[in-house]
Amino acid sequence: MIKKEFWNGKRVFVTGHTGFKGSWLSLWLNLMGAKVFGYALEAPSDPSLFELADISNLIDSTIGDVTNLEGLQKSMELAQPDIVIHMAAQSLVRLSYDQPVQTFTTNVIGTTHVLEAIRHTPSVRAAVMVTSDKCYHNEEWVWGYRENSRLGGVDPYSASKAGAEIVVAAYQHSFFHTRDGNKSAAIGSARAGNVIGGGDWAADRLVPDILRSLLKNEPTVIRNPQATRPWQHVLEPLHGYLMLAERLYEKGHEFASAWNFGPPEQSEKTVGWIIEYLYKAWGAEFDWARDENIGPPECTFLKLDSSKAHANLGWSPKLNLPMTLDWIVHWTRQYQEGNDVREATVNDIDKFMAFNSAN
Repeated sequence: MIKKEFWNGKRVFVTGHTGFKGSWLSLWLNLMGAKVFGYALEAPSDPSLFELADISNLIDSTIGDVTNLEGLQKSMELAQPDIVIHMAAQSLVRLSYDQPVQTFTTNVIGTTHVLEAIRHTPSVRAAVMVTSDKCYHNEEWVWGYRENSRLGGVDPYSASKAGAEIVVAAYQHSFFHTRDGNKSAAIGSARAGNVIGGGDWAADRLVPDILRSLLKNEPTVIRNPQATRPWQHVLEPLHGYLMLAERLYEKGHEFASAWNFGPPEQSEKTVGWIIEYLYKAWGAEFDWARDENIGPPECTFLKLDSSKAHANLGWSPKLNLPMTLDWIVHWTRQYQEGNDVREATVNDIDKFMAFNSAN
């Protein structure tokens, strides 16, 4: 469980704050009293949670690109953060086939730039570098990947995330260490994937695609209904990132390594199961169509072993998959009815914190 009092007054630099996960995180940090400095491109979708929840009025927001080292360093130096959480990324597998250079530049060089900016900002004591569960070389087996499993990727996105992890490890050992009395920042990396929640309008993601279809009362077009993914509510990994940041800040290099934040085994369901559940929860008749344009190949099964986070951080996922999907449907209904989106998001954060306290 995170400590709200820890974050009160902390200066936190968040890259990717205009994205889906970044918007939830920025709002959560603001609720706990943190001073948030965001650095990211314009909101990546229309509509976007960042704009609907008017998050720019709650934080210090800078529109910038992590591939611009000079601009990034200047923003971080001005912010003088205590903690950095790096989430800016090109996060779509299919887009990575269309834009491989941009994907590698953003995910590998961008990560390098964030680490370099941290290296030249002495105020930073802890940083969480968010990559992806797809950083692992996928063997298509039933066992969960551990933090010491082989890195790799056969598509540009996955390979870029493996590359980002290699860069983080190189900086950890070369610049952020305790040798010779070095008091540099403690850097950890976080791996999670298939994060879902209210306010995600990204293209080529299953749950946003389904919800768009439901809002329009149209059939959902699906590529591979048998594909299995480890689904989890957005607040679950964000909770892990915050817990890791606390430990890095308080305990230092003892926690400076890679960490998995995956859902329980019961949340590993097929695409077809997700469609059927969401349609039923929405009150719509089950209706979907197969996408004739299958597109580039994608892995069909991926699973994380989060034993390390359970044992050493005390982190564990709390929401089961039906509860997660019910929350998403409720949030989307609030949006559909024109209710306050920020309030709906804050309500979910409050519910999640209360649920964690009780369990």
